[in-house]
Amino acid sequence: MDSFAARARAAESALRALFPPTPLMRNDHLSARHGAEIWLKREDLSPVRSYKLRGAFNAMRKRVPGAAHFVCASAGNHAQGVAYACRHFGVRGTVFMPVTTPQQKIDKTRMFGNGTVEIVLTGDYFDQTLAAARAYCAERGAHFLAPFDDPDVIEGQASVAVELMEQLGRAPDLVVLPVGGGGLSAGVTAYLAEAAPATRFVFVEPAGGASLTAALAAGAPVTLPRVNSFVDGAAVARVGDLTFAALRGIDPADVLTAPEDRICVTMLEMLNVEGIVLEPAGALAVDVLPAIADRIAGRTVVCVTSGGNFDFERLPEVKERAMRHAGLKKYFILRMPQRPGALREFLTMLGPDDDIARFEYLKKSARNFGSVLIGIEAKSADSFPALTARLDAAAFSYRDITGDETLAEFLI
Repeated sequence: MDSFAARARAAESALRALFPPTPLMRNDHLSARHGAEIWLKREDLSPVRSYKLRGAFNAMRKRVPGAAHFVCASAGNHAQGVAYACRHFGVRGTVFMPVTTPQQKIDKTRMFGNGTVEIVLTGDYFDQTLAAARAYCAERGAHFLAPFDDPDVIEGQASVAVELMEQLGRAPDLVVLPVGGGGLSAGVTAYLAEAAPATRFVFVEPAGGASLTAALAAGAPVTLPRVNSFVDGAAVARVGDLTFAALRGIDPADVLTAPEDRICVTMLEMLNVEGIVLEPAGALAVDVLPAIADRIAGRTVVCVTSGGNFDFERLPEVKERAMRHAGLKKYFILRMPQRPGALREFLTMLGPDDDIARFEYLKKSARNFGSVLIGIEAKSADSFPALTARLDAAAFSYRDITGDETLAEFLI
């Protein structure tokens, strides 16, 4: 039987019928900042702007021409990869998506399929969509293409490692991998365990979807009770059974979590400084570099930028979250006295670089007071301690709700 590395190389070779290797690019900006050789494996430059095409293609090529109808459940990159592969092989595809899927993603999936793919919108939540897709497969006898928990998908994702080894010409000291369901991580680590056993790894999950961290703590995959969907390409409630079997031996200390707001800072920096458009999941590997600075100095590091399917309608939200993380924007609920001159008095407390970005009366809580939601932007995070000190001195009653997720969800 062929080794995993041999099968991964075969998958990589077969992929050349679809697209050339994605670039491996040395990033001068990040290298200078961290005193290391930082290389980006640009999966955001694949035909579907993510690595997901690799696994879908590899799983499909092993079943064509025997299977002529493939089904998946996805609201994002996996759907687009399946659609692109269906077009390549000339087979029928049915893609199940939640009814809440943005129209942009629906349109792109349809475009990549080019007439070979039917899109079915069903379910308000992904679990409902997945159940409908599996039921459809059982009824129609179609083949279900799992997004990560499939040995052929894992093997296809390993082609990322095959390419980066050939492109770099040597083994990297460290590879930084984003983790969602674990297909990419399982494939890359399995290949490099054979091809470059001295290479080490760091795995990065979104803080609101740390399913690998939870599985390592429990010794088996567990379902997270709640997932923050902002990092939609990696916010998975449960790591795969097969992928966890491949990853269960890793050191939990090598699995880091990235706060969603901090990821926004990284996304904006990569866009503004490097001109690189990354989706939240695609920025995970770059985002964690400052946290591992002591491990990477003087070393050769490859970060996999896993996807660039970013809807620019989300840019205002990304900017907002980035400013809040950087301490440049805060929201307060202020108990404003209902008397002439109270608002003018408050305005005199603002510093010369403080800007009111939002001002909204919420309700009149008593005859003499009213609650105001106020958002303030500053050029420096140091402005806010001075502002709150002035509010305290003037006996204004206020509450900082910037970090209160529940209130922020409803009020901001």
